Amino acid sequence: MRLAVAAVPLLFLSALKLPAADSGQERLRDATQVFNEIMSTPDKGIPRDLLDKAHCAIIVPGLKKAAFIVGGKYGSGFALCRTAGGWGAPAAVKMEGGSVGLQIGAQSTDVVMLVMNERGMRRLMEDKFTLGAEASVAAGPVGRDSSALTDAQMSAEILSWSRAKGLFAGVALTGATLRADSDANRDLYGQKLHNKDILGKAMNPPQEASELIAALTRYSPHEERNKPIENRAKDKIQADRPEKDKNKNK
Repeated sequence: MRLAVAAVPLLFLSALKLPAADSGQERLRDATQVFNEIMSTPDKGIPRDLLDKAHCAIIVPGLKKAAFIVGGKYGSGFALCRTAGGWGAPAAVKMEGGSVGLQIGAQSTDVVMLVMNERGMRRLMEDKFTLGAEASVAAGPVGRDSSALTDAQMSAEILSWSRAKGLFAGVALTGATLRADSDANRDLYGQKLHNKDILGKAMNPPQEASELIAALTRYSPHEERNKPIENRAKDKIQADRPEKDKNKNK
């Protein structure tokens, strides 16, 4: 009997880790709606000048926060980075994290993150990374401009915001992990793809992503200012090579 009782919370916790039963196409629609709703109220949204400076955007609609002895966060969304032609194809991500707690309850929160530099963008191409550990994260400011940025916000690789019950605010998601969602990528692209295959190359986006890309373009239309991701990656490799190897190609 005691074994059966002990198994109940374990089964409950296992269920929390299961992905939502929606498809990648449905999550793209949800992500588009979340982004449009947040940006449609400039005084209470993400500063446009920060969006213009961002290398990538990550949108996780309906991040779940639940607790039953051990609390946790989990959700699925998409990362999009700038290319020479504007916003590129979406790469599916899963967001997971946890904290110890005793309360019982659940809450759904929409999360938006902006990747502000090259280091943060490279993290998106890894299998998994932890916010606050492998990549610095800070709560983003809210409003029409970012004139009141703190030192922590200016130096952070990733800025993050959340919306729950109509309230939109900056939040530091320290301890949460981001990793590639290979199943969702296969659902969208019809083949197994890693996020570096999508974000690091000039890949054609699926038709289902057109509305999300259009929404990002509406609020931040310019392409990456200097070079597309694939060229920057090549330049980084070239810079890391020994000088004698570089001279061979001259």
